[in-house]
Amino acid sequence: MPPSTSDHTSTSAFDLTGNRARKAAADLIREDEKHFATIESSLTSSIADATARLDATRRSSGRMGQEAMERDFEVHRLTQRLRSLRRFGLDVCLGHMQPADGSGPIYVGRVGLLDDAGEQLVIDWRSPAAEPFFGATHGNPMGLVRRRRYRWTNGRVADYWDEVFADGDGTESAALDDQSAFIASLGTTRSPRMRDVLGTIQADQDAIIRAGSDGALVVDGGPGTGKTVVALHRTAYLLYSDPRLGHNRGGVLFVGPHKPYLNYVSDVLPSLGEEGVLTCTLPDLVAEGDTAGAEETQAVAALKSSVDMVGAVERAVRFYEQPPTKPMTVETEWADLHLSAGDWKEAFDAADSTTPHNDARELVWDVLVSILVDKFVGEAPESEVRASLQANDELRAALDNSWTSVEAADLVADLWSVPAYLRLCAPWLTPAEVALLQRSDPSRWTTADLPILDAARRRLGDPESGRILRRRAAAAAAERRRMDRVVEELLQLDDEDGLYAQLRQDEIRDALVDDSVLPHTEPDRMAGPFAHIVVDEAQELTDAEWQMLVQRCPSGSFTIVGDRAQARRGFTETWMDRLERVGIGRVTDTDTKGVTIQELTINYRTPEEVMAVAEPEIRRVLPDANVPTSIRAGGVPVTYGDPSELASITERWLADNPDGIGCVIGAATFRETDRIRSLTPSLSKGLEFDLVVLVEPAAFGSGIEGAVDRYVAMTRATRTLAVLESVQE
Repeated sequence: MPPSTSDHTSTSAFDLTGNRARKAAADLIREDEKHFATIESSLTSSIADATARLDATRRSSGRMGQEAMERDFEVHRLTQRLRSLRRFGLDVCLGHMQPADGSGPIYVGRVGLLDDAGEQLVIDWRSPAAEPFFGATHGNPMGLVRRRRYRWTNGRVADYWDEVFADGDGTESAALDDQSAFIASLGTTRSPRMRDVLGTIQADQDAIIRAGSDGALVVDGGPGTGKTVVALHRTAYLLYSDPRLGHNRGGVLFVGPHKPYLNYVSDVLPSLGEEGVLTCTLPDLVAEGDTAGAEETQAVAALKSSVDMVGAVERAVRFYEQPPTKPMTVETEWADLHLSAGDWKEAFDAADSTTPHNDARELVWDVLVSILVDKFVGEAPESEVRASLQANDELRAALDNSWTSVEAADLVADLWSVPAYLRLCAPWLTPAEVALLQRSDPSRWTTADLPILDAARRRLGDPESGRILRRRAAAAAAERRRMDRVVEELLQLDDEDGLYAQLRQDEIRDALVDDSVLPHTEPDRMAGPFAHIVVDEAQELTDAEWQMLVQRCPSGSFTIVGDRAQARRGFTETWMDRLERVGIGRVTDTDTKGVTIQELTINYRTPEEVMAVAEPEIRRVLPDANVPTSIRAGGVPVTYGDPSELASITERWLADNPDGIGCVIGAATFRETDRIRSLTPSLSKGLEFDLVVLVEPAAFGSGIEGAVDRYVAMTRATRTLAVLESVQE
């Protein structure tokens, strides 16, 4: 929603028409009008102040080291603050709550705002003080007598709802309604972007949003229970409330199921004041993900989906770390130096598996050179002997042949094209399974390959790292020599205070070297580590895919959102069993963080009429599925017809509904419009539409996968569901 630019307070911040006109009574909105005028003034001054501070910070000299980091962080913070302030006008305010202690109403907003005197005008929705606004119920009013929620349209209040928690308290200044703000919002039309639901977060959802970040939190819930709402708002809440998860500590990674989903939710986090969250799908974590296709057979995909197959990468890398077993003589201009098999082993043992293979090669090289330098007996300076050894091509070639630089893609391609290599790295595979995994084009990557490619890349590192390190060392030495010349010139000047004399210290000279001129590579943001990872539709991840995330989150801090009944490959075990197997929530001597499971059981999205049709589909294959209970009836029965009616159904719906969006699921040839999408069942996950038309749902399959696809597709509908099936003769 764009920021408000006109002066609403000169007339009214409310635009209540039709049957809502009664809510415009002066005694109901007078206090709000006054407060909105103050908020508008505060917004203007806050934007001006943040702009001035940002300009001043940008002009300040960053110098180097910690000062530069602090300056960059402040620029990031102020920039984000300005975007949040400019994104909204008065509609920054979600509503207000009236405490039972008689104190004035407390206004809750997307961001916190102070007036010129430093008094709180609006509290941030994520602050502890705002919790009753979302969590209060009639059973537990949390110290409130009343709550008001606004619905904004074009910068003005188009409607509002009052909830009174104690009979006789506050009713004289409340606009009581048959519908709550939340129930009313469920009937609104959808759009290509996820609608703003912050003002109507429910108590069960808010409790999960505000849960702590230690360990792994699983949010298990069926369709329409608000899992995605919880995942997104929890992301923003954790970044606000937990300093351990800030952007300068690794930040939060948000992982969605597919690109249409990411597009659908793209506006949500910025509207919550968080623009720096990295969002992606699992394939985005790997360079080959953009072009990876589906695996040809489920049998091959299953073999590649295990933790063991990811673990085979370690054996594959070790194959390229074999110290020579024969001694060699290294010639220098002063003496011949003997390098034994034991010396080679000592050098190789200096590198451990936590250092990427290609990076560790330079460490092994340095240890080899030091071993030889220690063996030298003579009058030549050590620096000259070391330089001579560093330039020895024969020694470098011997290392290259025994600790070989390897590309991740080459290593994995060899697994699928060299049976003997695969047997060596995965000895548990049967001969038939080894043969099944071989393919004629080993570099034709599939989604099942991605976790193995990812593990290989993390274990190997950059094959160019050695060359970059050598270039960096040479450039640093040249820069140090340049600064030495500058220092020597300074030392020739008068130095009454003795300041220049301090430049003789090596530490100060080293600090003068400008790192920005040295060769470097841009870090891969997707590689992590991240302080917290949020995963939506997590029931679909294989054990191998979980390793991609576990390796990126060493803290073990996860929010895991999913529904076992929507797992296309089936999910018969518990969340605890699945997560423990993949390495999340294990209790060790040094880590007691476990797994907490929270359930959402109320279906806020799907009408009763649609759930009555969808529930039997999933119960046929999963009798104990966690099917949520719908809280509303849509008044529109599910319709049935023939696929030939598709065009007429969509055209009639468009004519009858000037707003809203629809989706055709199962008709690959249907031509999309700006208001009606065409998707497969799997690509509809996480989305919602006013109209859903299922075409030939029986063709989705007869097993668990087909049943899940039908269940998922049906429950995307928020109003109307049409099922088109050919009549079987």
